Amino acid sequence: MKAKIIYQHILFALILLLTACDNELQPYDSKSTDVALATPADIQIATYGNYAMLVKEAYTRHFLTLNEWPGDNVVQSGADGDQASLGASYLHIPAMYPTTDFWAQSYKLIYSTNLIINKITDGESPLLDQLKGENLFLRAMAHFNLVRLFGRPYPQNKGENPGVPVVLGSDEELYPARNTVKEVYEAVIADLLKAGNLMKEAKNANFASKEVVDALLSRVYLYMEDNENAILYANKVISSNRYQLASTEMYKKSPTLVPETNPETIFNFRHTLADNKDKNAVGSLYYNDPETLSTGWGEYYTSEALWDLLNENPADARLAFITPHYIDGVLQYRGTSPQYFINKFNWQEGIANLASPVYLRLAEMYLNRAEAYAKTGKNQLAIDDVNLIRTRAGLSGSALYTVTALKGRGSVLNVVLEERRLELAYEGHRPGDLYRNNLPLVRAYPGLHGTDNFHFRVEPSDPRVVYYIPEREVNINRNLIQNP
Repeated sequence: MKAKIIYQHILFALILLLTACDNELQPYDSKSTDVALATPADIQIATYGNYAMLVKEAYTRHFLTLNEWPGDNVVQSGADGDQASLGASYLHIPAMYPTTDFWAQSYKLIYSTNLIINKITDGESPLLDQLKGENLFLRAMAHFNLVRLFGRPYPQNKGENPGVPVVLGSDEELYPARNTVKEVYEAVIADLLKAGNLMKEAKNANFASKEVVDALLSRVYLYMEDNENAILYANKVISSNRYQLASTEMYKKSPTLVPETNPETIFNFRHTLADNKDKNAVGSLYYNDPETLSTGWGEYYTSEALWDLLNENPADARLAFITPHYIDGVLQYRGTSPQYFINKFNWQEGIANLASPVYLRLAEMYLNRAEAYAKTGKNQLAIDDVNLIRTRAGLSGSALYTVTALKGRGSVLNVVLEERRLELAYEGHRPGDLYRNNLPLVRAYPGLHGTDNFHFRVEPSDPRVVYYIPEREVNINRNLIQNP
Protein backbone atom coordinates (compact mmCIF):
# COMPACT_ATOMS: atom_id res chain seq x y z
CA MET A 1 0.00 0.00 0.00
CA LYS A 2 2.90 2.34 0.77
CA ALA A 3 4.25 1.80 -2.72
CA LYS A 4 0.82 2.65 -4.11
CA ILE A 5 0.67 5.91 -2.15
CA ILE A 6 4.09 6.92 -3.47
CA TYR A 7 2.89 6.10 -6.97
CA GLN A 8 -0.19 8.24 -6.46
CA HIS A 9 2.04 11.18 -5.49
CA ILE A 10 3.95 10.67 -8.73
CA LEU A 11 0.76 10.39 -10.80
CA PHE A 12 -0.63 13.60 -9.36
CA ALA A 13 2.67 15.32 -10.06
CA LEU A 14 2.52 14.24 -13.69
CA ILE A 15 -0.97 15.68 -14.06
CA LEU A 16 0.25 18.99 -12.75
CA LEU A 17 3.40 19.04 -14.83
CA LEU A 18 1.71 18.03 -18.07
CA THR A 19 -1.21 20.43 -17.77
CA ALA A 20 0.40 23.49 -16.21
CA CYS A 21 2.37 24.65 -19.23
CA ASP A 22 3.24 27.99 -17.65
CA ASN A 23 4.57 26.47 -14.45
CA GLU A 24 8.26 25.94 -13.90
CA LEU A 25 8.99 22.30 -14.72
CA GLN A 26 10.89 20.72 -11.87
CA PRO A 27 10.72 17.30 -10.19
CA TYR A 28 7.59 17.07 -8.05
CA ASP A 29 9.41 15.28 -5.26
CA SER A 30 11.32 18.52 -4.71
CA LYS A 31 8.01 20.36 -4.18
CA SER A 32 5.57 20.09 -1.30
CA THR A 33 1.83 19.96 -1.88
CA ASP A 34 1.70 23.52 -0.55
CA VAL A 35 3.96 24.60 -3.42
CA ALA A 36 2.32 22.45 -6.10
CA LEU A 37 -1.14 23.76 -5.14
CA ALA A 38 -0.02 27.24 -4.19
CA THR A 39 -2.52 29.30 -6.19
CA PRO A 40 -6.16 29.01 -7.25
CA ALA A 41 -4.89 28.54 -10.81
CA ASP A 42 -2.84 25.52 -9.68
CA ILE A 43 -5.88 24.05 -7.93
CA GLN A 44 -8.06 24.63 -11.01
CA ILE A 45 -5.53 22.82 -13.20
CA ALA A 46 -5.30 19.93 -10.73
CA THR A 47 -9.12 19.71 -10.68
CA TYR A 48 -9.18 19.46 -14.46
CA GLY A 49 -6.69 16.62 -14.04
CA ASN A 50 -9.09 14.83 -11.71
CA TYR A 51 -11.91 15.07 -14.25
CA ALA A 52 -9.46 13.71 -16.84
CA MET A 53 -9.04 10.55 -14.76
CA LEU A 54 -12.66 9.65 -15.53
CA VAL A 55 -12.02 9.37 -19.27
CA LYS A 56 -9.22 6.86 -18.88
CA GLU A 57 -10.05 3.40 -20.20
CA ALA A 58 -9.41 2.06 -16.70
CA TYR A 59 -12.39 4.10 -15.51
CA THR A 60 -15.03 4.69 -18.18
CA ARG A 61 -14.85 1.36 -20.00
CA HIS A 62 -14.63 -0.78 -16.88
CA PHE A 63 -17.30 1.22 -15.07
CA LEU A 64 -19.77 0.47 -17.88
CA THR A 65 -18.87 -3.14 -18.59
CA LEU A 66 -18.57 -4.28 -14.97
CA ASN A 67 -21.92 -2.68 -14.11
CA GLU A 68 -23.89 -3.62 -17.24
CA TRP A 69 -22.73 -7.01 -18.45
CA PRO A 70 -23.94 -9.00 -15.41
CA GLY A 71 -27.52 -7.97 -16.28
CA ASP A 72 -30.08 -9.13 -18.81
CA ASN A 73 -30.04 -6.26 -21.31
CA VAL A 74 -26.75 -7.22 -22.92
CA VAL A 75 -25.75 -10.66 -24.12
CA GLN A 76 -22.25 -12.04 -24.63
CA SER A 77 -22.29 -13.74 -28.01
CA GLY A 78 -19.07 -15.75 -27.76
CA ALA A 79 -15.56 -15.97 -26.42
CA ASP A 80 -13.56 -12.74 -26.37
CA GLY A 81 -10.43 -11.28 -24.79
CA ASP A 82 -12.07 -8.87 -22.35
CA GLN A 83 -12.03 -10.27 -18.82
CA ALA A 84 -15.12 -8.22 -17.97
CA SER A 85 -16.85 -11.14 -19.70
CA LEU A 86 -16.17 -13.06 -16.48
CA GLY A 87 -18.66 -10.66 -14.92
CA ALA A 88 -21.15 -11.38 -17.68
CA SER A 89 -20.93 -15.12 -17.02
CA TYR A 90 -20.55 -14.82 -13.22
CA LEU A 91 -17.24 -16.68 -13.37
CA HIS A 92 -15.30 -13.94 -11.57
CA ILE A 93 -11.69 -14.36 -10.51
CA PRO A 94 -9.79 -12.17 -8.04
CA ALA A 95 -7.08 -11.34 -10.57
CA MET A 96 -9.26 -10.08 -13.44
CA TYR A 97 -7.74 -6.91 -14.85
CA PRO A 98 -10.95 -4.83 -15.23
CA THR A 99 -11.63 -4.90 -11.48
CA THR A 100 -7.94 -4.49 -10.68
CA ASP A 101 -7.59 -1.45 -12.94
CA PHE A 102 -10.90 0.13 -11.92
CA TRP A 103 -10.04 -0.17 -8.21
CA ALA A 104 -6.61 1.38 -8.74
CA GLN A 105 -7.91 4.21 -10.94
CA SER A 106 -10.67 4.96 -8.44
CA TYR A 107 -8.28 5.31 -5.52
CA LYS A 108 -5.91 7.42 -7.60
CA LEU A 109 -8.83 9.75 -8.17
CA ILE A 110 -9.79 9.69 -4.48
CA TYR A 111 -6.22 10.41 -3.40
CA SER A 112 -5.89 13.30 -5.82
CA THR A 113 -9.18 14.85 -4.74
CA ASN A 114 -8.06 14.53 -1.12
CA LEU A 115 -5.00 16.67 -1.79
CA ILE A 116 -7.23 19.50 -2.97
CA ILE A 117 -10.06 19.05 -0.46
CA ASN A 118 -7.67 19.09 2.48
CA LYS A 119 -5.73 22.03 1.07
CA ILE A 120 -8.71 24.44 0.94
CA THR A 121 -10.27 26.08 3.98
CA ASP A 122 -14.00 26.71 3.56
CA GLY A 123 -14.84 30.31 2.80
CA GLU A 124 -11.46 31.37 1.38
CA SER A 125 -13.11 32.51 -1.83
CA PRO A 126 -16.09 31.59 -4.02
CA LEU A 127 -13.71 30.06 -6.59
CA LEU A 128 -11.95 27.85 -4.05
CA ASP A 129 -15.26 26.83 -2.46
CA GLN A 130 -16.48 25.81 -5.94
CA LEU A 131 -13.35 23.76 -6.63
CA LYS A 132 -13.48 22.11 -3.24
CA GLY A 133 -17.12 21.22 -3.88
CA GLU A 134 -16.30 19.72 -7.27
CA ASN A 135 -13.60 17.54 -5.74
CA LEU A 136 -15.94 16.48 -2.93
CA PHE A 137 -18.42 15.36 -5.59
CA LEU A 138 -15.72 13.41 -7.46
CA ARG A 139 -14.57 11.73 -4.24
CA ALA A 140 -18.13 10.81 -3.31
CA MET A 141 -18.86 9.44 -6.77
CA ALA A 142 -15.67 7.38 -6.76
CA HIS A 143 -16.46 5.79 -3.38
CA PHE A 144 -20.07 5.15 -4.41
CA ASN A 145 -19.11 3.51 -7.70
CA LEU A 146 -16.63 1.29 -5.86
CA VAL A 147 -19.06 0.13 -3.20
CA ARG A 148 -21.63 -0.78 -5.84
CA LEU A 149 -19.19 -3.22 -7.41
CA PHE A 150 -17.40 -4.63 -4.36
CA GLY A 151 -19.97 -4.30 -1.56
CA ARG A 152 -23.34 -6.00 -1.40
CA PRO A 153 -26.52 -3.98 -2.03
CA TYR A 154 -27.40 -1.73 0.90
CA PRO A 155 -30.78 -3.40 1.67
CA GLN A 156 -28.99 -6.70 2.33
CA ASN A 157 -28.20 -6.76 6.06
CA LYS A 158 -29.09 -3.04 6.30
CA GLY A 159 -25.70 -1.96 5.02
CA GLU A 160 -23.67 -3.89 7.59
CA ASN A 161 -21.86 -6.04 5.01
CA PRO A 162 -18.25 -5.19 4.12
CA GLY A 163 -17.90 -2.34 1.66
CA VAL A 164 -14.68 -0.66 0.54
CA PRO A 165 -12.12 1.48 2.40
CA VAL A 166 -13.20 5.09 2.85
CA VAL A 167 -10.13 7.24 2.29
CA LEU A 168 -10.55 10.89 3.23
CA GLY A 169 -6.94 12.02 3.66
CA SER A 170 -3.61 11.81 1.86
CA ASP A 171 -1.69 10.53 4.90
CA GLU A 172 -4.06 7.96 6.30
CA GLU A 173 -3.42 4.47 7.59
CA LEU A 174 -1.22 2.65 5.08
CA TYR A 175 -3.34 -0.48 5.24
CA PRO A 176 -6.98 0.65 5.51
CA ALA A 177 -9.60 -1.97 6.28
CA ARG A 178 -12.95 -2.19 4.52
CA ASN A 179 -15.64 0.05 5.92
CA THR A 180 -19.16 -1.32 5.99
CA VAL A 181 -21.48 -0.55 3.10
CA LYS A 182 -23.42 1.73 5.45
CA GLU A 183 -20.28 3.65 6.43
CA VAL A 184 -19.37 4.15 2.76
CA TYR A 185 -22.84 5.50 2.02
CA GLU A 186 -22.63 7.82 5.03
CA ALA A 187 -19.29 9.17 3.81
CA VAL A 188 -20.68 9.63 0.29
CA ILE A 189 -23.71 11.53 1.58
CA ALA A 190 -21.59 13.73 3.86
CA ASP A 191 -19.33 14.67 0.93
CA LEU A 192 -22.27 15.39 -1.34
CA LEU A 193 -24.14 17.52 1.17
CA LYS A 194 -21.04 19.60 1.82
CA ALA A 195 -20.31 19.86 -1.90
CA GLY A 196 -23.81 21.13 -2.55
CA ASN A 197 -23.39 23.85 0.06
CA LEU A 198 -20.05 25.01 -1.35
CA MET A 199 -20.84 25.14 -5.07
CA LYS A 200 -22.62 28.20 -6.45
CA GLU A 201 -21.65 28.11 -10.14
CA ALA A 202 -24.04 26.53 -12.66
CA LYS A 203 -21.51 24.74 -14.84
CA ASN A 204 -22.40 22.59 -17.83
CA ALA A 205 -22.74 18.81 -17.76
CA ASN A 206 -18.99 18.25 -18.03
CA PHE A 207 -18.48 19.49 -14.48
CA ALA A 208 -20.03 19.14 -11.04
CA SER A 209 -22.56 21.65 -9.77
CA LYS A 210 -25.19 21.74 -7.04
CA GLU A 211 -27.76 20.04 -9.30
CA VAL A 212 -25.27 17.29 -10.16
CA VAL A 213 -24.84 16.67 -6.44
CA ASP A 214 -28.61 16.58 -5.91
CA ALA A 215 -29.00 14.09 -8.75
CA LEU A 216 -26.45 11.71 -7.25
CA LEU A 217 -28.03 12.10 -3.82
CA SER A 218 -31.35 11.00 -5.31
CA ARG A 219 -29.70 7.85 -6.62
CA VAL A 220 -27.81 7.14 -3.40
CA TYR A 221 -30.91 7.54 -1.22
CA LEU A 222 -32.95 5.36 -3.58
CA TYR A 223 -30.36 2.58 -3.29
CA MET A 224 -30.55 2.91 0.51
CA GLU A 225 -34.35 2.63 0.38
CA ASP A 226 -34.62 6.11 1.89
CA ASN A 227 -37.50 6.86 -0.42
CA GLU A 228 -38.50 10.23 1.01
CA ASN A 229 -35.03 11.65 0.39
CA ALA A 230 -34.85 10.01 -3.04
CA ILE A 231 -38.01 11.95 -3.93
CA LEU A 232 -36.79 15.14 -2.28
CA TYR A 233 -33.55 15.29 -4.24
CA ALA A 234 -35.11 14.20 -7.52
CA ASN A 235 -37.57 17.06 -7.05
CA LYS A 236 -34.72 19.50 -6.42
CA VAL A 237 -33.18 18.60 -9.77
CA ILE A 238 -36.46 18.63 -11.67
CA SER A 239 -37.65 21.91 -10.17
CA SER A 240 -34.31 23.62 -10.80
CA ASN A 241 -35.44 23.90 -14.45
CA ARG A 242 -31.81 23.57 -15.51
CA TYR A 243 -32.64 20.43 -17.50
CA GLN A 244 -35.41 19.33 -19.85
CA LEU A 245 -36.17 15.97 -21.38
CA ALA A 246 -34.82 15.96 -24.91
CA SER A 247 -37.43 15.84 -27.64
CA THR A 248 -38.13 12.41 -29.06
CA GLU A 249 -36.09 13.10 -32.19
CA MET A 250 -33.19 14.62 -30.27
CA TYR A 251 -33.29 11.70 -27.85
CA LYS A 252 -32.88 9.20 -30.67
CA LYS A 253 -29.83 11.10 -31.88
CA SER A 254 -28.42 11.75 -28.40
CA PRO A 255 -25.32 9.51 -28.73
CA THR A 256 -24.14 11.66 -31.64
CA LEU A 257 -24.44 14.95 -29.76
CA VAL A 258 -21.75 16.85 -27.94
CA PRO A 259 -23.14 16.13 -24.48
CA GLU A 260 -23.28 19.67 -23.15
CA THR A 261 -25.70 20.50 -25.99
CA ASN A 262 -28.19 17.89 -24.76
CA PRO A 263 -30.65 19.58 -22.34
CA GLU A 264 -31.23 16.28 -20.52
CA THR A 265 -27.63 15.51 -19.54
CA ILE A 266 -26.79 16.31 -15.92
CA PHE A 267 -23.27 14.85 -15.76
CA ASN A 268 -21.19 12.84 -18.22
CA PHE A 269 -17.70 11.48 -18.66
CA ARG A 270 -16.73 13.99 -21.32
CA HIS A 271 -14.62 12.53 -24.12
CA THR A 272 -13.23 14.96 -26.69
CA LEU A 273 -11.85 14.05 -30.09
CA ALA A 274 -8.45 13.69 -28.43
CA ASP A 275 -9.91 11.09 -26.02
CA ASN A 276 -11.12 8.71 -28.74
CA LYS A 277 -10.18 5.17 -27.69
CA ASP A 278 -11.32 3.74 -31.05
CA LYS A 279 -11.44 -0.07 -30.78
CA ASN A 280 -10.65 0.08 -27.07
CA ALA A 281 -13.74 2.21 -26.43
CA VAL A 282 -16.83 0.67 -24.89
CA GLY A 283 -18.77 1.45 -28.08
CA SER A 284 -16.54 -0.85 -30.09
CA LEU A 285 -17.59 -3.77 -27.89
CA TYR A 286 -21.26 -3.20 -28.76
CA TYR A 287 -21.20 -1.99 -32.33
CA ASN A 288 -19.68 -2.73 -35.73
CA ASP A 289 -20.86 -0.72 -38.70
CA PRO A 290 -23.04 -3.20 -40.65
CA GLU A 291 -21.95 -1.72 -43.97
CA THR A 292 -18.19 -2.06 -43.49
CA LEU A 293 -17.85 -4.39 -40.48
CA SER A 294 -14.63 -2.53 -39.73
CA THR A 295 -15.38 -0.07 -36.93
CA GLY A 296 -15.46 -2.32 -33.87
CA TRP A 297 -15.67 -5.79 -32.38
CA GLY A 298 -19.45 -5.83 -31.97
CA GLU A 299 -19.55 -8.95 -29.79
CA TYR A 300 -22.04 -7.86 -27.10
CA TYR A 301 -25.59 -7.42 -28.33
CA THR A 302 -28.97 -6.37 -27.04
CA SER A 303 -30.48 -9.47 -25.46
CA GLU A 304 -33.37 -11.12 -27.22
CA ALA A 305 -35.46 -10.49 -24.09
CA LEU A 306 -34.93 -6.72 -24.22
CA TRP A 307 -35.44 -6.67 -27.99
CA ASP A 308 -38.78 -8.46 -27.61
CA LEU A 309 -39.83 -6.16 -24.78
CA LEU A 310 -39.12 -3.03 -26.82
CA ASN A 311 -40.89 -4.46 -29.84
CA GLU A 312 -44.13 -4.79 -27.91
CA ASN A 313 -44.44 -1.17 -29.08
CA PRO A 314 -42.66 -0.81 -32.45
CA ALA A 315 -42.91 2.98 -32.20
CA ASP A 316 -40.67 3.00 -29.11
CA ALA A 317 -37.89 5.51 -29.76
CA ARG A 318 -35.47 3.40 -27.72
CA LEU A 319 -35.28 0.95 -30.59
CA ALA A 320 -33.16 3.63 -32.26
CA PHE A 321 -30.27 2.60 -29.99
CA ILE A 322 -30.22 -0.86 -31.60
CA THR A 323 -28.89 -1.62 -35.08
CA PRO A 324 -29.84 -5.15 -36.20
CA HIS A 325 -27.29 -6.64 -38.58
CA TYR A 326 -28.94 -7.85 -41.76
CA ILE A 327 -27.35 -9.19 -44.93
CA ASP A 328 -29.72 -9.40 -47.89
CA GLY A 329 -32.62 -9.06 -45.48
CA VAL A 330 -31.47 -11.95 -43.29
CA LEU A 331 -30.70 -11.29 -39.61
CA GLN A 332 -27.14 -12.38 -38.79
CA TYR A 333 -26.08 -14.41 -35.77
CA ARG A 334 -22.91 -15.05 -33.84
CA GLY A 335 -23.25 -18.42 -32.23
CA THR A 336 -26.83 -18.60 -30.99
CA SER A 337 -27.20 -14.83 -30.53
CA PRO A 338 -28.89 -12.53 -33.06
CA GLN A 339 -26.67 -9.57 -33.87
CA TYR A 340 -28.56 -6.68 -32.37
CA PHE A 341 -25.72 -4.15 -32.33
CA ILE A 342 -25.97 -1.40 -29.70
CA ASN A 343 -25.15 2.13 -30.90
CA LYS A 344 -25.67 4.11 -27.66
CA PHE A 345 -21.92 4.80 -27.42
CA ASN A 346 -21.13 5.63 -31.03
CA TRP A 347 -20.89 8.41 -33.59
CA GLN A 348 -20.35 11.43 -31.34
CA GLU A 349 -19.16 14.15 -33.72
CA GLY A 350 -19.23 11.58 -36.54
CA ILE A 351 -16.53 9.36 -35.00
CA ALA A 352 -17.53 5.69 -34.92
CA ASN A 353 -16.48 4.82 -31.37
CA LEU A 354 -16.40 8.24 -29.74
CA ALA A 355 -18.89 8.79 -26.91
CA SER A 356 -19.23 10.69 -23.66
CA PRO A 357 -21.14 8.21 -21.49
CA VAL A 358 -23.86 9.85 -19.44
CA TYR A 359 -23.62 9.26 -15.69
CA LEU A 360 -26.67 11.27 -14.61
CA ARG A 361 -29.60 12.51 -16.68
CA LEU A 362 -33.04 13.91 -16.11
CA ALA A 363 -34.96 10.79 -17.16
CA GLU A 364 -33.34 8.92 -14.28
CA MET A 365 -34.60 11.54 -11.83
CA TYR A 366 -38.20 10.90 -12.92
CA LEU A 367 -37.64 7.16 -12.63
CA ASN A 368 -35.92 7.46 -9.23
CA ARG A 369 -38.93 9.42 -8.08
CA ALA A 370 -41.34 6.91 -9.63
CA GLU A 371 -39.69 3.98 -7.85
CA ALA A 372 -39.76 5.82 -4.53
CA TYR A 373 -43.39 6.80 -5.10
CA ALA A 374 -44.29 3.16 -5.81
CA LYS A 375 -42.58 2.02 -2.62
CA THR A 376 -44.43 4.59 -0.52
CA GLY A 377 -47.89 3.83 -1.90
CA LYS A 378 -48.15 6.84 -4.22
CA ASN A 379 -49.11 4.70 -7.19
CA GLN A 380 -50.74 7.37 -9.33
CA LEU A 381 -47.70 9.65 -9.05
CA ALA A 382 -45.42 6.72 -9.97
CA ILE A 383 -47.52 5.92 -13.05
CA ASP A 384 -47.53 9.59 -14.05
CA ASP A 385 -43.72 9.66 -14.06
CA VAL A 386 -43.51 6.41 -16.01
CA ASN A 387 -45.95 7.71 -18.61
CA LEU A 388 -43.94 10.92 -18.94
CA ILE A 389 -40.91 8.87 -19.94
CA ARG A 390 -42.94 6.64 -22.25
CA THR A 391 -44.53 9.64 -23.93
CA ARG A 392 -41.10 11.06 -24.60
CA ALA A 393 -40.22 7.69 -26.15
CA GLY A 394 -42.98 8.32 -28.69
CA LEU A 395 -45.62 6.13 -27.06
CA SER A 396 -49.26 7.05 -26.51
CA GLY A 397 -52.75 5.65 -26.08
CA SER A 398 -52.82 2.00 -25.09
CA ALA A 399 -49.03 1.96 -24.69
CA LEU A 400 -49.38 4.07 -21.54
CA TYR A 401 -50.32 2.70 -18.12
CA THR A 402 -53.05 3.44 -15.63
CA VAL A 403 -53.15 2.33 -12.01
CA THR A 404 -55.90 -0.14 -12.93
CA ALA A 405 -54.35 -1.28 -16.23
CA LEU A 406 -50.82 -2.56 -15.63
CA LYS A 407 -50.73 -4.84 -18.69
CA GLY A 408 -49.91 -7.97 -16.72
CA ARG A 409 -46.93 -6.45 -14.86
CA GLY A 410 -48.48 -7.32 -11.49
CA SER A 411 -47.62 -4.19 -9.53
CA VAL A 412 -46.79 -0.54 -10.03
CA LEU A 413 -43.25 -1.24 -8.77
CA ASN A 414 -42.80 -3.86 -11.50
CA VAL A 415 -43.95 -1.30 -14.07
CA VAL A 416 -41.37 1.19 -12.80
CA LEU A 417 -38.52 -1.31 -12.75
CA GLU A 418 -39.34 -2.43 -16.27
CA GLU A 419 -39.35 1.19 -17.44
CA ARG A 420 -35.96 1.72 -15.81
CA ARG A 421 -34.77 -1.31 -17.77
CA LEU A 422 -35.98 0.12 -21.06
CA GLU A 423 -34.93 3.72 -20.51
CA LEU A 424 -31.56 3.24 -18.80
CA ALA A 425 -30.44 0.21 -20.82
CA TYR A 426 -26.65 -0.20 -21.27
CA GLU A 427 -25.90 2.63 -18.80
CA GLY A 428 -24.91 0.40 -15.88
CA HIS A 429 -28.10 0.24 -13.80
CA ARG A 430 -29.86 -3.04 -14.48
CA PRO A 431 -28.02 -5.63 -12.29
CA GLY A 432 -28.09 -3.27 -9.31
CA ASP A 433 -31.76 -2.50 -9.87
CA LEU A 434 -32.53 -6.20 -9.64
CA TYR A 435 -30.40 -7.16 -6.67
CA ARG A 436 -31.13 -4.13 -4.47
CA ASN A 437 -34.82 -4.98 -4.95
CA ASN A 438 -34.19 -8.62 -3.98
CA LEU A 439 -35.00 -9.86 -7.47
CA PRO A 440 -33.17 -12.60 -9.37
CA LEU A 441 -31.45 -12.27 -12.72
CA VAL A 442 -33.20 -14.56 -15.21
CA ARG A 443 -31.80 -15.16 -18.68
CA ALA A 444 -34.18 -17.32 -20.68
CA TYR A 445 -32.71 -16.44 -24.06
CA PRO A 446 -29.68 -17.46 -26.12
CA GLY A 447 -26.20 -16.27 -25.24
CA LEU A 448 -22.90 -17.29 -23.67
CA HIS A 449 -24.12 -17.27 -20.07
CA GLY A 450 -21.42 -19.42 -18.49
CA THR A 451 -23.07 -22.69 -17.52
CA ASP A 452 -26.18 -22.76 -19.72
CA ASN A 453 -26.49 -20.93 -23.02
CA PHE A 454 -30.28 -20.75 -22.90
CA HIS A 455 -31.31 -20.71 -19.23
CA PHE A 456 -29.42 -18.94 -16.47
CA ARG A 457 -30.49 -17.64 -13.08
CA VAL A 458 -28.69 -15.73 -10.33
CA GLU A 459 -30.30 -15.10 -6.95
CA PRO A 460 -29.72 -11.75 -5.21
CA SER A 461 -28.03 -13.64 -2.35
CA ASP A 462 -25.44 -15.21 -4.67
CA PRO A 463 -21.81 -14.44 -3.69
CA ARG A 464 -21.00 -13.35 -7.25
CA VAL A 465 -23.53 -10.53 -7.23
CA VAL A 466 -20.42 -8.55 -6.23
CA TYR A 467 -16.86 -8.82 -7.48
CA TYR A 468 -13.83 -10.10 -5.63
CA ILE A 469 -11.57 -7.46 -4.13
CA PRO A 470 -8.64 -7.36 -6.59
CA GLU A 471 -6.05 -9.98 -5.67
CA ARG A 472 -3.22 -7.45 -5.95
CA GLU A 473 -4.83 -5.26 -3.28
CA VAL A 474 -5.45 -8.15 -0.90
CA ASN A 475 -1.83 -9.28 -1.29
CA ILE A 476 -0.52 -5.80 -0.47
CA ASN A 477 -2.98 -4.88 2.28
CA ARG A 478 -3.31 -7.47 5.05
CA ASN A 479 -6.43 -5.70 6.39
CA LEU A 480 -8.52 -6.20 3.26
CA ILE A 481 -10.82 -9.17 3.78
CA GLN A 482 -11.75 -10.89 0.51
CA ASN A 483 -15.35 -11.34 -0.59
CA PRO A 484 -16.51 -14.97 -0.29
